[in-house]
Amino acid sequence: MVETAKPLNVDDLKKLVRTVPDFPKPGILFYDITTVLKDKTGFAQLIDALAAHYIARKIDLVLGIEARGFIFGPALAYRLNAGFVPVRKPRKLPAPVVRVTYDLEYGSDTLEIHADAITPGQSVVLVDDLLATGGTMEATVQLVNQLGGVIAGLGFAVELDFLKGRERFKEYDVFSLLHYDE
Repeated sequence: MVETAKPLNVDDLKKLVRTVPDFPKPGILFYDITTVLKDKTGFAQLIDALAAHYIARKIDLVLGIEARGFIFGPALAYRLNAGFVPVRKPRKLPAPVVRVTYDLEYGSDTLEIHADAITPGQSVVLVDDLLATGGTMEATVQLVNQLGGVIAGLGFAVELDFLKGRERFKEYDVFSLLHYDE
């Protein structure tokens, strides 16, 4: 385990998140976590805080959603003594897959997971960098359910509370470290 310099202070961690106005389009305020990732103490605190939420449970797998879930997922899996499974965009995985197509604000997208990635009954945590409207996570939940996994929780570094994505997941333990109201 990496020792952090001090216990998690959410306000200090929030100060490490860079906001970028008008990205990826005018009117959007983008919460850039790369500034947290490059800060060794901030990144360690973030992973330790996510792990602390799940450490008392027996977690078999951590699923990370492409692309930024790939950053948090392996580190969290390591801390939980669990395996890591990537959830990918189409045609990135070499073996047979299951897939789900879901609607976005403008269009649709597809996610895939290896068909043998989860053994029925395995306890899994799904992790991503950001919970906004919840569409991507909802698609990932569908993949886990198709494979018979048991969802122990949905973990996020950042949650945009004003978009109410959490409301899609009332039956699950949703854990987010940093919350933004606008």
